[in-house]
Amino acid sequence: MQFRQLHDWDVNPQQAIAIQEQLRDQVIRQDQFGAIRAVAGVDVGFISGNQVARAAVAVLRFPALDLQEVSRAENTAGFPYVPGLLSFREIPVVLEALSHIKTLPDLLICDGHGLAHPRRFGLASHLGLICGLPSIGAAKSLLIGQHAAVGAQRGDWQPLIDHGEVIGAAVRTRLGARPVYVSIGHLLSLDSAIDFVLRCTRGFRLPETTRHAHRLASGENNRYNRAQSSSEMTKI
Repeated sequence: MQFRQLHDWDVNPQQAIAIQEQLRDQVIRQDQFGAIRAVAGVDVGFISGNQVARAAVAVLRFPALDLQEVSRAENTAGFPYVPGLLSFREIPVVLEALSHIKTLPDLLICDGHGLAHPRRFGLASHLGLICGLPSIGAAKSLLIGQHAAVGAQRGDWQPLIDHGEVIGAAVRTRLGARPVYVSIGHLLSLDSAIDFVLRCTRGFRLPETTRHAHRLASGENNRYNRAQSSSEMTKI
C-alpha cells in the first residue's frame, strides 16, 4: 500500500493543530469510490502504561464480511495524549500495520471520528487522506456536536450538528443499543458512510470491522496472538 507523505510526525501539539487546519480542505466529502470488495477496520489500543501503541487492521470481504486478513503492529507512542489530536498519536503505528496487509482494502472504517471533529479533520479523515482511500469515522462516543433523539429501530439516525453545520450522524445500529457516531472520513458522502456502517453491522452495536480490529488491538482473542514480533501479519 502506498502512503502520501503529507507532513512530519515529529511535531508538537501547536504544530499538529496547524497541520490539521492546513489539510482539512483536501478532504473530499462526495462519493468518489468504485466497487467495494474489501473493507478494513482500524483500531488502536495502548499497553505498558499507555506508552506503547498497538494498532490493528482487519480486512473483511464485502458484503459477506468474512474475515480475510489481519495485521498488528506495536510501537512507542511518540505523541502525547491530547483530545482532538489523537491521529498524531495513533496513525504512525496504524501505517505500520497497514504496510503488512497484502489485500488492498477499498474502504477504511476507523474507530474514531472524521469530519465530526473540532477542526473537521479527525483520525478517519487524516488516515483516508494519507492512504488515498475512502474512509469513515465510526466512533463509540460523541466528541462534539448535538443531535435530536434517535429512533429505537436499527437504521434510525439523526444528523449531528455543530455550529449549524452537519458534521455526522448518530446512527442506531442495533435495536435498543446506544448510537454509533458516523462521519465522513474522505472520498464519500455522509449518506454513503451511514449505509456502509449499517451494512457492516451484524447483530451488534459496532461494525464487524471494528469488532475484529478491537479484539486484535486489545489482545482479547488468542486466534490473533500467534506471532511474537512487534509487527506481525496473519492470513486467515
